[in-house]
Amino acid sequence: MDFMSDSLMGIRKFRTFNVMDDCSREALAIEIDTSLSAKRIIRTLERIIEQRGKPKTIRTDNGPEFTSKDFELWCKDQGIENQYIQPGKPMQNGYIERFNRLYREAILDAYVFMDLEEVRYLTREWIEEYNYRRPHEALNNLTPDEWKRNIEITEIHKSTTVC
Repeated sequence: MDFMSDSLMGIRKFRTFNVMDDCSREALAIEIDTSLSAKRIIRTLERIIEQRGKPKTIRTDNGPEFTSKDFELWCKDQGIENQYIQPGKPMQNGYIERFNRLYREAILDAYVFMDLEEVRYLTREWIEEYNYRRPHEALNNLTPDEWKRNIEITEIHKSTTVC
């Protein structure tokens, strides 16, 4: 998980909260708004957990949203380990850093935004492309969706194999 920032035309700033699965490289969420508090981050993560299940670990930097009492208590209550990277060492969270670069190149640096809805719309389209149509070399040239489905099929076969 990580944050990014940009601005709308007219210099109004906004932030993005980006969440990806390190294993499948799947974009799980990009939340966009002018302010993203720890409580908002928790709501986003609860939505992801409802859809996908609970992770064992979340890797973050030491930003105020991630070190807030609300967030730390939520992680503890959920039984999720919050793994902080060392300050000034973004490559310890290299997958999200690469993801951020791709998102910045394709969306944030490619458009001049009039409003947040435009950013959200283009972001939803990009996530669709990223998860369902863009093969990843690290996933044997499969998309995150194809890779995830192959893993699920493998797990089903393992559980139904009779020896």
